[in-house]
Amino acid sequence: MDGYLLDTNTIRHWFDGDSGKFPAVRAVADSRAADSPMYVSAISLGEIEYGHALNPAPADTRRAAFVTFVREKLRQILSVSKHTAEPYGLIRAELAEKSPPPGGWKNKVRPEQMYDPVAGRELGIDENDLWLAAQAVERNLVLVTSDKMARVREAVQEVFPSFRSENWAASSR
Repeated sequence: MDGYLLDTNTIRHWFDGDSGKFPAVRAVADSRAADSPMYVSAISLGEIEYGHALNPAPADTRRAAFVTFVREKLRQILSVSKHTAEPYGLIRAELAEKSPPPGGWKNKVRPEQMYDPVAGRELGIDENDLWLAAQAVERNLVLVTSDKMARVREAVQEVFPSFRSENWAASSR
C-alpha cells in the first residue's frame, strides 16, 4: 500500500483556515490528493475528539465541521490491528535501547517512564506517535507530521530503513 498517513497536527493545520500553516499544508495536500490516497488513524481521530471534549462550548459546531471535513478529505480511516503490533514493538524496543532511563531499567518499561513527564515530552517521545509510526511502517505509508518527534523517527529509521516521513507545514515557517 502506498499513500500518506496524516498525523493529528497535520490534519488540524489542513482543517483550520486560521492556522498559519494552513496554506502550506493545504497546497501540499491538494497536490498529493490526486496521486496518492491519504489516510487518518483512529488514534488521531481520538486525539481530535479529546480536544473537542475539552472545549465543549464551541465544540459542537466545530466538531460537525470537522466530521464533514474528514468524510470529504480523509475517507480512509486506519485502525490499529494485530499487524501493527510487530513494528510498534520493534520501534519501542529501539527507543528503549537507545535511551535507557537514568538509573537503568529496573521496573521501567514504557518510553514515557524513561524521563520525567516534561523531559519526555520535550524529547518527543509520545505513545501515540509510536503507534502512528507503526501504522505507517505496517502499511508502507509516508507519515506526515509536524510534530517534533525526531527520536521516534530516528528509532523507526534504524529498524525500518525504508520508513519515510514528511512535514507539509515546514514551508510555512
